[in-house]
Amino acid sequence: MERLSTGISSLDSLLAGGIPEGFFVALVGMPGTGKTIACLHFINAGLLKGEKAVYVTTEESRESIVRQASQFNMNFDKALRENRLIIIDALMRATSDEWTLNLVTVEEMLDKVIQAKKLLGSQARRLVIDSMSAFWLRAPVKAREESYLVKRVLAKWDYTVYATSQYAITTGGAFGWGLEHIADGIIHFKRRIINGTLTRYLIVEKMRQTPHDLRAWEISIVDGQGLTLTRPLTRRVEDEALPDSVAKKIKRVISEEEH
Repeated sequence: MERLSTGISSLDSLLAGGIPEGFFVALVGMPGTGKTIACLHFINAGLLKGEKAVYVTTEESRESIVRQASQFNMNFDKALRENRLIIIDALMRATSDEWTLNLVTVEEMLDKVIQAKKLLGSQARRLVIDSMSAFWLRAPVKAREESYLVKRVLAKWDYTVYATSQYAITTGGAFGWGLEHIADGIIHFKRRIINGTLTRYLIVEKMRQTPHDLRAWEISIVDGQGLTLTRPLTRRVEDEALPDSVAKKIKRVISEEEH
């Protein structure tokens, strides 16, 4: 089985060398946890090997993606000029060009992605959709149905796909459950406050045909370098303890039964 590097060597080591070619991988989690930076690494890894790639951005402009990549010494601007990278912009619809979505729909996005594949050819092996959540914000109930459609259509075009899904800050839940059900792999990006400091970490929750690591790994994001995994998080009592509300309810029921 051929595996494609994630562009993050420490993550590749958790995945027996990388993502199996042709997989549809969901990167899920709250904003600010590192999903987009992981996507940049994935695309850049292909560009460095002479591949071509497609990036769909729904929550940042094309220019923002290019600037963010340059922050980590990834030259997306050069790849665009050399026609090795196409960034499909679903945010800045006012600036109409060949690679801008007029309507933020799954159908139009797929049409553009297929058009890009035909133009770039077989060297276009990697596709990022960042994020899928934008396509069903008004109708979360359609998330699962449209996720199936996206995976089924893209499977015919020899892409290995990274697709992100945003989780709400307030509830920690997804804006429509879909990607997790159809994904070949799930990488969950999380965050919490430890000793008064924001800590980002990720867990590989699923990766078919891969003996992957099951631990939560702390993430470091550094200018000029990007995202790396630094160490597995230490085991805490809180991780395995019942939530206070559940524990109190159990105690109350036991007390009532005793009396």
